[in-house]
Parts: sequence; C-alpha cells; structure tokens
Amino acid sequence: MENKTIKPLGDRVLVQEYKKKEDRKTATGIIIPETVTADDVKLGKVIAIGDGLYTQNGVSIPMSVSVGDEVMLPAYGQGQEIKVGKEKYMLYRESELLAVLRDETETQLTMELD
Repeated sequence: MENKTIKPLGDRVLVQEYKKKEDRKTATGIIIPETVTADDVKLGKVIAIGDGLYTQNGVSIPMSVSVGDEVMLPAYGQGQEIKVGKEKYMLYRESELLAVLRDETETQLTMELD
C-alpha cells in the first residue's frame, strides 16, 4: 500500500495527528510537564477529504475543512487508525472534528474582504 493514495469517502477526513510541544508555565513560573497535560485536546493536519454528503434530494453538502487545515481532534475514542507504510493516520467523520484552527491574519483578511 506504499505507492497508493487514500481518498476518504463521504464526509470522512484523513488526519495526521501531532502534539504541539511547548512548555507550559504557571503564573508563578512553575513548568508543567507534558505528562500532566496529556489529556488536552489533540491537534492534526488534514491530509485528504471526501466529497461530502448529499441530501435526500441529491443536493451536495460541501466539506467545511480543506486539505492542509489544522484541526482540533477529540481526546478519546473516535476515529479509525490507518497505517500507510510507516506513517500513521486517523480517519474521522467531519462531525467528529472539534474545530479548525486558523491564523489571525487569515481571519482578519477574510473580515476585511466582506
């Protein structure tokens, strides 16, 4: 399966998870180790998306995420693990994703164009 690409079906989203490694400090300067914050929300990058869903009348409902988006993922129990070669990915339904993270500059640019 190393030379094949994956195209999710329907409203599914292929995500490569990662952890943001940043030191967390309290107001008094105490460093909180990563193991204490392990239950925080996970993050990932959208690698591929499906075509979206269709209504009973055949009207397409487009996906609200795009390839390359950074997304917040549920901490436990959702998604299907997929391995391609040595890489590990997770397959989620779009409704299982918690949020899309955008840079402030993108948001400001969008607001200015409206």
